[in-house]
Amino acid sequence: RNVRHIQATYTAFAVILNNGSVKAWGNEVTGGDCSEVQDQLSNVHQIQANGFAFAAILADGSVVAWGNSIFGGDCSEVQDQLMNVQQIQATEGAFAAILTDESVVAWGDLGDGGDCSAVQDQLRNVRHIQATYTAFAAILADGSVVAWGDPDCGGDCLAVQDQLRNVQQIQATGCAFAAILADGSVVAWGLPDSGGDCSAVQDQLKNVQQIQATAWAFAAILANGSVVT
Repeated sequence: RNVRHIQATYTAFAVILNNGSVKAWGNEVTGGDCSEVQDQLSNVHQIQANGFAFAAILADGSVVAWGNSIFGGDCSEVQDQLMNVQQIQATEGAFAAILTDESVVAWGDLGDGGDCSAVQDQLRNVRHIQATYTAFAAILADGSVVAWGDPDCGGDCLAVQDQLRNVQQIQATGCAFAAILADGSVVAWGLPDSGGDCSAVQDQLKNVQQIQATAWAFAAILANGSVVT
């Protein structure tokens, strides 16, 4: 009763009630039991979920996590950094939080993007984060992109870094990213079989307005109303 938001991992649910408290049910291993942090779950504003854990943003901008500790259900190692959190994004087994100062804090499985220390100094003025199954990509205020996590699933964008300028949006499949630039062109990276190589249709990807994704492919809507896949 009085539920205002619901979120889900692979095998558990969590709801925010009107009074800002949280109830969870389902598989205990993946977040279905929040009893250990229940007393901390008050004035909850948002809940994000990955495959195995939940992360709640409280009214004061702090974060409470529960579920599988390896995959983000334990944020104790970065708890002191998780202040003034505005937004949380998730891969399959990690979380990345954007703070008020537009920096990023990540935690969870290292192979799923739970460690952004290698690019931490680049993660400034972050406006948006997108995620594949195991990697994150952040759009910065200057329109450039910073990626981290599994390099095979988009966590390494060095091959296209010089093309990633004036990025407006990023969409993700399970293992690849596609960025729409200000001129309506597209840059893709990640696993080729998951959409990370758009060279075969590059000449058609002009005046792109929007991109949608399945787990393994992208579809772009052009300004003339046609679709490129």
